Amino acid sequence: MLLFEDALALTLSKAKVIGPEMISLSESLNRVLAEDVTADLNMPPFDKSAMDGYACRKADLSSAMEVIEVIQAGQFPSKVVGNGQCAQIMTGAMVPEGADVVIMVEETQINDSGKISYTGKAHRPNICYLGEDLKKGDVVLKAGTLINARHIPILASVGCAEVPVYRQPRIGIVATGSELVEPNQKPGPSQIRNSNASQMIAQLQAIGFYPTYFGIAIDDEELTYRLLESALSKTDVLLLSGGVSMGEYDFVPAVLEKLNLSIQYQKLAVKPGKPTTFAVNETQAVFALPGNPVSSFIQLELLVKPYLYQVMGCHWQPAEWVLPAGEAFKRKKADRKAWIPVMISSKGQVRSLDYHGSAHIFALNKAQGFIHFDIGKYSIEEGELVHVRPI
Repeated sequence: MLLFEDALALTLSKAKVIGPEMISLSESLNRVLAEDVTADLNMPPFDKSAMDGYACRKADLSSAMEVIEVIQAGQFPSKVVGNGQCAQIMTGAMVPEGADVVIMVEETQINDSGKISYTGKAHRPNICYLGEDLKKGDVVLKAGTLINARHIPILASVGCAEVPVYRQPRIGIVATGSELVEPNQKPGPSQIRNSNASQMIAQLQAIGFYPTYFGIAIDDEELTYRLLESALSKTDVLLLSGGVSMGEYDFVPAVLEKLNLSIQYQKLAVKPGKPTTFAVNETQAVFALPGNPVSSFIQLELLVKPYLYQVMGCHWQPAEWVLPAGEAFKRKKADRKAWIPVMISSKGQVRSLDYHGSAHIFALNKAQGFIHFDIGKYSIEEGELVHVRPI
């Protein structure tokens, strides 16, 4: 059995970045930048007021000042502030020539002649100066950045309306097993509904991928071959669930070899997910995940997601929380690296769920993440710090 760490390294080593393309800013969420993005202007592009108030000269703060103009945001000042003068100014508006300070409305008073007097004590300029955030040509986002919501306003602010990104792989999904029926059907004797396909589609959609579902491959080697051959003609990455254990009808690995895919591994020292299989050719990859739903869910998170991001030019690192165990966790065997779903208490402690094993899909209902046991580790003690992978 291959160690998980070795399997992950091998998987990522087979990822080949797909070429770049230009897409609109509105479509760029969850994509990966293919080039550095630079500022096309100084930011701010002019000296601007940090607040509503009056733009004036520091030298005049001790005397009453004549208001010569009202400057709104987006309006170019029409007058130069001279001795004993000021301009009423709004937040974000351009500071007029001659002024070197903006005083707050709350720290002024108007005398009978309509002049402004400063009543405050601090002489902070309250000006956002030209180029203090960015200089024209500065790199604002580097190639390889996975674009999320906080990056969108940055791209917009530097005029990056067309965004250079790496292409997404075309992803296909196939479920295997004659016992499966689709969710809109009522299972007959010895049948179950196909939950894995919906699960994998949802996991991928949550991170910005929109896979194609090719249906269920029944337990017939020739029919499975034809379905996978067709699916591979339309995809770069194909995800399968089921058909990879040691049963008489688990012939997915044999079909993959007939399709001229080279199997990189098909037995991992992990739990759940021991029979996880990974195969590649020159341009494509196939992940054949176990049929038990918790297995397929976890191995998609652990192996498939990093691979997909790597194909898009992103060296992705999953989020992790380091939290104390709110109770002891124990297991009977320690020959494989194991993951179990957990929940987080209101006190920030890791708590167990009612979990019966890799077929217990309903354990995911309240799960907020999963933790792992390393090989050779039988227990996690109460209070011990553990790494939680959020889901």
